[in-house]
Amino acid sequence: MKLDLQNNLKKYRRPFLIAGPCSVESEDQVMAVAKSISEQHQPALLRGGIWKPRTRPDSFEGVGAIGLPWLVNAGKEVGIPVTTEVANAKHVEAALSAGVDVLWLGARTTVNPFAVQEIADAIQGTEITVMVKNPINPDLMLWVGAFERFQKAGINDLVAIHRGFSVYKHPKYRNVPNWEIPIALMEEMPEIPLICDPSHISGRRDGLLNVAQKAMDLNFAGLMIETHSNPDKAWSDAQQQITPEQLKLLMNQLILRKASIQEEGIDFIELQRKKIAEIDDQLFELMKQRMQIAREVGDYKREKNITILQTEHWKKVIEQRLAKAEELELSIDFLRSVLDAIHQESIRHQTKVMNPGMR
Repeated sequence: MKLDLQNNLKKYRRPFLIAGPCSVESEDQVMAVAKSISEQHQPALLRGGIWKPRTRPDSFEGVGAIGLPWLVNAGKEVGIPVTTEVANAKHVEAALSAGVDVLWLGARTTVNPFAVQEIADAIQGTEITVMVKNPINPDLMLWVGAFERFQKAGINDLVAIHRGFSVYKHPKYRNVPNWEIPIALMEEMPEIPLICDPSHISGRRDGLLNVAQKAMDLNFAGLMIETHSNPDKAWSDAQQQITPEQLKLLMNQLILRKASIQEEGIDFIELQRKKIAEIDDQLFELMKQRMQIAREVGDYKREKNITILQTEHWKKVIEQRLAKAEELELSIDFLRSVLDAIHQESIRHQTKVMNPGMR
């Protein structure tokens, strides 16, 4: 069945919701979850993991192909199309044979161009919808490349899923969102709708709403939220799943803001944008002047045979500037990233002066 999900998403009342258990555990379990979800909040897609690419081999890796008819039948029972994750051509063949409506690629698959190409080759000639999660590492072009492989195979009903990026022991997130990367994907491939997966970004139930709200405020098309009738007993990712009742509460708590500026607000917004543009012009002019001074410093260092990087001085600059973060009402992370970018540009200018011909 052709869903034409990409076009339907553009017409669908936000948020487009994908819900269901992390893993399909039994026929009764997935049927019960599907019925309970549909009673609480009708999702657009019912999700369920059949094959689970786990980090360690002794973890639960899914029930396998035996669970495909359980998922498909549950979807038919409640009238909701179903989706599952595939990681190779064998998975694709089994899922399509069982009647799965939408396939998705997980982060561990997207990171591997060979695996993506194998799946693209396996579905060539079909009209299946494919959703692609971001790769585990923050690499925009790797994500873009996955979509391009499917497009070259004639698959154009494509949707992006942002599930965050792997990091070691982050205090807040299971996978850091790095929102600038999905925003960059919107710029690079505006025709592809973007869905957020708060479950994998947060990794905890108590963080789902904040992540979901951020995604809605960034004009994401929808959400993928792992939902289980008894999350504490779930066979995988128990800590990030919620009940259908909690899902309904979360969806009701979301503030859905307008995606475009209304007529009555255009004059005000345009005035503010003009002010911002003027300030930006001043900032860039000041940056130009700063780099001119950096080149003059480079001339002096070349003459005196001094290295570009002066670690102790740079350390003092960072400490002094970051100490003013609260006074400036700017985050420390933002200030540090700006300072690092300016420092690298200064190094580039000094390198050009001190070593002509080098970049």
